Amino acid sequence: MQQKGPTGPTGFVVQPRRLPKAEASVRVQDFGEIIIKPTPENLETQAGRCTDCGVPFCQTACPLQNNIPDWLGLSAENELREAWKIASATSTMPEICGRICPQDRLCEGSCTLNQSGWEAVTIGSVEAFIGDTAFDNGWVEPIRPLHERPESVGIVGAGPAGMAAADRLREQGYQVTVYDRHDRPGGLLIYGIPGFKLEKRVVQRRIDRLIDGGVTFVTNCDVGKDITLADLRGKHDAVLLAMGVYQARALQVPGAGPGDTLPALDFLIHQNRRDLGEADDDTGHHARGRNVVVIGGGDTAMDCVRTAIRQGAESVTCLYRRDRENMPGSAREVLNAEEEGIHFEWLGAPKALMSRDGSVSAVRAARMALSEPEFGKRREIVPVPGADFDLKADLVIEALGFEPEAFAAHHDELSLTEWNTVATARSGFATSLPGVYAAGDAVRGASLVVWAVRDGQDAAAEIDRYLKARTEEQAA
Repeated sequence: MQQKGPTGPTGFVVQPRRLPKAEASVRVQDFGEIIIKPTPENLETQAGRCTDCGVPFCQTACPLQNNIPDWLGLSAENELREAWKIASATSTMPEICGRICPQDRLCEGSCTLNQSGWEAVTIGSVEAFIGDTAFDNGWVEPIRPLHERPESVGIVGAGPAGMAAADRLREQGYQVTVYDRHDRPGGLLIYGIPGFKLEKRVVQRRIDRLIDGGVTFVTNCDVGKDITLADLRGKHDAVLLAMGVYQARALQVPGAGPGDTLPALDFLIHQNRRDLGEADDDTGHHARGRNVVVIGGGDTAMDCVRTAIRQGAESVTCLYRRDRENMPGSAREVLNAEEEGIHFEWLGAPKALMSRDGSVSAVRAARMALSEPEFGKRREIVPVPGADFDLKADLVIEALGFEPEAFAAHHDELSLTEWNTVATARSGFATSLPGVYAAGDAVRGASLVVWAVRDGQDAAAEIDRYLKARTEEQAA
């Protein structure tokens, strides 16, 4: 199968998949994005590899249900403005999701070419290019509602779910105020994700668009401490809880006392603040010259190991209790980390922290083995007797995942699930409190940014229906 492109014959058989990255030895010297921006010609070639298959598995695998084949086809024909219109119709952050989505587990992993051995279209790279081109050429239109509505909506959390909801609600003319505990909006996009995956300028222009469109951000405001949910319900006609999950799971092994380990998010936040130009003399959160062990196997662990190597660590090891095939993180990120010199200890579980002169000096780990596979069950891990080993470490970073914080402790009427996430109606985003909705990780638990964007957009649509129905009832 072959297609005719604007610069000559293209097609998945003729043109191989190409996603240029900076050389590992070069990219570890700074925190710039590692993917090299394609030329328009290369972009058209890669987009033209799409077979426009009858059943677009890439679209069904995308949480946002992005119309991927259409904007790939338009990109192949150099119709980038039309491609942008289609991409932005289903996503409030195409240029962000194109950078940080684990495409290998979503759209690209389901690409027909990938299934048939020809390697997937570089969907994420094309999506990011479309978004960047739209901003560069002024195609990203400012939010200017056709009609202003008197109702106001308060959003708790200025991360991806909150920003997506704010965008959609403001477009409908609602007066939107977003409350966040940090000193600037962006949440995980600003403070959690390293610059080599997502440069902060990319997020800031989205924030600027919201501000220019009339969205108000109230920063340094911790809902539950500085202001209560009851206060927000009194000020606004509807409230959306989109505060994410930030409570780190703690390492439970002998020798792990206060200050002996560093939570992953603390480590990442300090580096992201440096990237934002803030002076930071806190050497305790820096890996320079140290032997670093990161415990965990998710995308946050990959962010930590890749940050540590850029900070100038003497050595960086990722310790994970399962094998490579069973780790939760993106395979693409593991490959990037290996290219950059990170060592992986698969099938190793932390057993104790060893100390010398009052400081951590090593991690003692148990060698693990996977149980025999059983149909429908995840393989168990069991320790191998007599196979313990030590990893030299003077900085241990915990990347064991996140749990919801005790947000509802201040709000007795707000129902929670057994996992302490906010309970919502089965068919939507309404909570146990009238006029209060919840979306993103606050409901799902720790998940992907793209799911937070999807939930924020869908929750905004539900809030819109609720407020319009209430207005009609009051008018009747």
